[in-house]
Amino acid sequence: MFDRYGPLLTLAQLAQMLNRSTDGMRMALREASPYAERLNAAKVRIGRRIYFRTPDVARLLLGID
Repeated sequence: MFDRYGPLLTLAQLAQMLNRSTDGMRMALREASPYAERLNAAKVRIGRRIYFRTPDVARLLLGID
C-alpha cells in the first residue's frame, strides 16, 4: 500500500480502497464504532484537508494490534 499511495491516503483513496463512496466514508467515520475510532486515530489534518496514515490503515485492514 505504501508504494502505491505513499505515506498518506486521501479520503477519496481510502473510500476507493474500501469500495465505498466518499460520502459513505464520511458518514462511517462519524459513527461510534471501533472501526471508525481506529480510522479516526489514523486521521491527520493538513489545513482543511483530511488524510489517513497509510501504515495505520494497513494495520487496521490486516487486523494487527
